Amino acid sequence: MSLINIGFGNTVNASRIIAIVSPDSAPIKRIIEEARNSKKLIDATYGRRTRALIIMDSEHVILSSHNPETVGHRFDDREECNEKIKGEYNG
Repeated sequence: MSLINIGFGNTVNASRIIAIVSPDSAPIKRIIEEARNSKKLIDATYGRRTRALIIMDSEHVILSSHNPETVGHRFDDREECNEKIKGEYNG
């Protein structure tokens, strides 16, 4: 299980992430409201502006104050690191 830092020491399981999106569009705002109403919204912004929305395979929605690009790069960096480690063990 690999964890990704989404800000302020909070981490999520990388293998459970479906999407990392910007919260600016109306459909995404509806997703946030639906998650709030169904008690599946996790606010990890610490009162700051929401810049990224992380959608999990468990239908949980996580709000982050980091940009989607930042969270995405952390996800990409983690995948590259895991592939390098797998190559070392297989090689």
